[in-house]
Amino acid sequence: MTDALGVEDRTIRVGGRHRDELMHALQTAGIRLNVHAETLLRHTVFDDPAGQDLRFVERTVHELGLATGGTQSQVFDAARAAGLHLCPVISGPFLRLATLGQPNAPDSILSAGRPPTGAVHIASEALSDDEAYPKGFYLRMVDDEAWLRGYRCDDTYRWGPEQRVALVKP
Repeated sequence: MTDALGVEDRTIRVGGRHRDELMHALQTAGIRLNVHAETLLRHTVFDDPAGQDLRFVERTVHELGLATGGTQSQVFDAARAAGLHLCPVISGPFLRLATLGQPNAPDSILSAGRPPTGAVHIASEALSDDEAYPKGFYLRMVDDEAWLRGYRCDDTYRWGPEQRVALVKP
């Protein structure tokens, strides 16, 4: 099983910090954000999220049973069928803070209209049905810089079998 983040069966505290405190922690840790992550972090779910301890796992799309990949909804359905839960969307920044040892991506291309190499997507329900609004976060280490990035896609976009996703284990 894939575990680039080092989260396999690891319990991490998610929430319990107001947005301002969380933003300060991200800045202090030197975590880089893209504009889509900034948009997500402005959502009201980050106003004052309740804290909870969650047990995370990481899987490739192939490990979820989709040998040729699938759309986001197919990936999420496969995760549920495997007995796993989607992450609360607030998990992204808390996982980033807890996983600064993620290996560097094999390339430093930040945006190319394709799945980013070395990224781990945080599998979570979208906050908006608007296709222009970011759907969630992914974590990536580029040139020794930790990134918390937001992404946009619609349900025609196919996730490759090698794409990695973080999920919650019940």
